[in-house]
Amino acid sequence: MKLLIGIAVGFGIGLACRLLGIPSPAPPAVEGALLVLAMTGGYLGADRWLSRRAATTRHLCGGPDGRTREGRH
Repeated sequence: MKLLIGIAVGFGIGLACRLLGIPSPAPPAVEGALLVLAMTGGYLGADRWLSRRAATTRHLCGGPDGRTREGRH
């Protein structure tokens, strides 16, 4: 779902720039486009890798009242 929203926003910005006659915020050279692609891939890869790691401090997180599980004895 995030991918579809991102693509729609990208096309919307491009269309608005074209209709209003303002310069597109896209890089003008192939190297710049590849840099943007590499940065996006790195961001998405890091997001997936970090979201798969299990939380090691979950037992320290407070609930609705702010007390940790250790303090609820």
